[in-house]
Amino acid sequence: MVTRRVVRFPAPALAGLEWPVFEAAGARGGPRVCLLAGVHGCEYSSIAAVVQFMRRLDVSILSGSIVAVPVVSPTSFAARSPFVVPEDGRNLNRSFPGDPDGSFTEVLAHHVFSEFVVGSDVLVDLHGGDLVEALEPFVLIDDSPVREQAERLARAFGLRYVVCDTTDTLGGTTSAAAAAAGIPGFIAEAGGQGLLEQVEVERHIRGLRSTLRTAGVLDGEPDPPPADQQLVERFLWLRTATAGWWEPSVDVGETVAAGDRLGTVCDGFGDVLETVTAPEAGVLLFLTSAPAVQADGLLLGLGAALRQI
Repeated sequence: MVTRRVVRFPAPALAGLEWPVFEAAGARGGPRVCLLAGVHGCEYSSIAAVVQFMRRLDVSILSGSIVAVPVVSPTSFAARSPFVVPEDGRNLNRSFPGDPDGSFTEVLAHHVFSEFVVGSDVLVDLHGGDLVEALEPFVLIDDSPVREQAERLARAFGLRYVVCDTTDTLGGTTSAAAAAAGIPGFIAEAGGQGLLEQVEVERHIRGLRSTLRTAGVLDGEPDPPPADQQLVERFLWLRTATAGWWEPSVDVGETVAAGDRLGTVCDGFGDVLETVTAPEAGVLLFLTSAPAVQADGLLLGLGAALRQI
C-alpha cells in the first residue's frame, strides 16, 4: 500500500518545517527507489508529477519500494524563490550531500540526503525550467562508476536529449552526490516558466513509469527510447557580461551552428550592449525567458558535441 507521513528534522535550522512524504512497498522484493522533486521550489510540473504518480500507483505491480518527496525545499516553494533557497541565497542543487554544520541550505541538503537518498538503489530527481526559464526536455547523468546503470535508466525516461558533460560536470547535484555513494540516478527536466502544465506532468509520469519498469520496480515493458535520442557531451552555459535587457533570437529546441546569433543585451534606450553568438554548434536546452538580466547573468544552456545513441 501507499502510505503517507510527515517528516520533521531535528536540526535547529530546520525547526518548524515539514516534509510530506509518500512511501510504497510492494509484495515482492526489489530495489528501493528515491523519488524527489521540488529541489527548486518553482518547478511546478515536476512537483505535481510526483504527487500524481504516487496517488495513482498500483502497488500490486510494484517490486521493492519507493520513497517520494514532492517538495524538497519547502521554503523555496513557499517564497516562490527561483533557483536559490531564500534563507541564504544558495542553490540547493549545488549543495549535496550537504553539511550538518553548514548554512541553512547545506543543513537541508544533508538531512534530505541522509534520510531519503542514502540506502536507496536508484535515485530519480524530477526538475524543470524555473520561474524565468524555458526548457527543452532532457535528462542529466553524471560521468561516474555507476554511469552505465544511470544511463540505462535515464534513456528509458524517453526524452530526446541525454546530457553527460565529462568536461565540466556540475558539482553538488542530487545525482552527483548519489553517484559518489554508488547509487545510480539522474535528473529529468521538463516544463518551466513557473507554469503548471498537465502535458508536462504527464511527460514526467510517463518517463518515470518507463524508468521504473527498466529498473524492475514496476511490472510491464518500458517504452523504447526515441529513435532520435542523442547524447550531449558538452553543456555550455552562456552568461552576459553586462546588465540590461535580454532579447533572445532563438527558442529552446532549436539547433544552431557555431557563430549563429543567439540574442542581444540592450541598455534602457534599446542600444545593443552585447551580441551573444553560439561558441559552437548545438541545441538550445534552456533559455532565460525574462528580459531583465544582471551582469554575469545566465542567458542560456547550449548542448554541444551531440551524437546519436
